[in-house]
Amino acid sequence: MSDFLAPLSSTLADGPLHQLLAMGGPVMIVLLVMAVLGLVTFIYLILVGALYAPRLSKKLKSIITLWQQNPASVNPQVIRQQANRWAKLNPLQNLVTNTIEALQNKQDDRQVRETAARDAQQGLEPFEAPLKIIEVIAALAPLLGLLGTVLGMMEAFSAMAATEGRANASQLSGGIYEALTTTAAGLVVAIPFAALAAWIEFRLRRIHKVVNSTLVSVLTVTPEAFSGQVESLSEPASEAPAKPTTSQTRSEAEDEQELETHSRHRFANATG
Repeated sequence: MSDFLAPLSSTLADGPLHQLLAMGGPVMIVLLVMAVLGLVTFIYLILVGALYAPRLSKKLKSIITLWQQNPASVNPQVIRQQANRWAKLNPLQNLVTNTIEALQNKQDDRQVRETAARDAQQGLEPFEAPLKIIEVIAALAPLLGLLGTVLGMMEAFSAMAATEGRANASQLSGGIYEALTTTAAGLVVAIPFAALAAWIEFRLRRIHKVVNSTLVSVLTVTPEAFSGQVESLSEPASEAPAKPTTSQTRSEAEDEQELETHSRHRFANATG
């Protein structure tokens, strides 16, 4: 077994990764750890986004359309029972269902809006921490690379001062080369993570816009809208306005005719 692992250990000891770490020193190790942490964070963000990201599905669109056209026919409890496992993981569907139920229960409009805003913010919270980690890595990687370069230059000039200026150009250039390695490594780590942070922030803005537009579509239907529909359907016949009788209609017609005749006489007298 030891004979089998011997070539592998020698390859790791003499490989490019070991040489890179030897040239960069502790700063290179920190940059490598940050790169691994950022990669793991990005994979976690992709998985969480695929499962728990708010999304406007076709089923949810049909529910919102039905709510706008006929609010009284929407039953939040039936929507929860008919939702599959994939739909239950959608925070936007839970948000819309809870908001519709609160409006049907005639809760305070201000309280409903505050609750919806809080739930929408909670639906986006799982994505804020990973985004912040990636942004911090993209910001710190160049600074760490610059720190490694400064430390390497200090060590190179310290060795030159120890020899009282008798160091040749090859030794000095070799020290500067090793010092600049950390700057290059920092930029290699920072550039892709900066692009990923910008892309993730753009996606979050689009999700936030979808959530806001969906809530506006739900909240525009006031409780009076669907309560008025129910009351109009259940209005008793006794409360309907009474129709005018035949005698009342004839008397009103005669009064209108007399008024018209009187106005014509006044118009004729006025014109001479």
